[in-house]
Amino acid sequence: MRGRKRHLLVDTLGLMLHVVVHSASVQDRAGARLMLSGARARFPLLGLVWVDGGYVNSVDAGLVGWARRTEGLEVVAVPRNADVKGFQVLPRRWVVERTFGWLTRCRRLARDYERKTAHAEAMIKFAMIRLMAARLAGEEFPAPRSEIEKEAARRLAEDLKD
Repeated sequence: MRGRKRHLLVDTLGLMLHVVVHSASVQDRAGARLMLSGARARFPLLGLVWVDGGYVNSVDAGLVGWARRTEGLEVVAVPRNADVKGFQVLPRRWVVERTFGWLTRCRRLARDYERKTAHAEAMIKFAMIRLMAARLAGEEFPAPRSEIEKEAARRLAEDLKD
């Protein structure tokens, strides 16, 4: 997203709990603080948060300590294997990436049309409400249209078999 960063807090099913959108000039760790501040008050059973390696590094462990002290949350980074080049599926991280994929299927979220970050957050919430309502109603996802979507659906079906 050009000029914006989106941070999602999702449960283990990939359903959104909280969203924060801010300008791209804000560091990821500062965005994570915006995301996690007050999370324990809203979700009292939340205790463990898995994050990408970009949120935590060996030089600055401030996010991990801050989350433990102020929010009572354990932040665990999902490390990337340095030997593998290109895309790789990381355990637990694919859950939020899948949610981003679901949201990107909404035409309004494929590009950033909103001027204000609050409006962008509202559109993400609207798309997620629509998705969750369709799930509750028992509706299936639309059939894959492109070759890439068909291949992704085939691989997901194989993974679910195993």
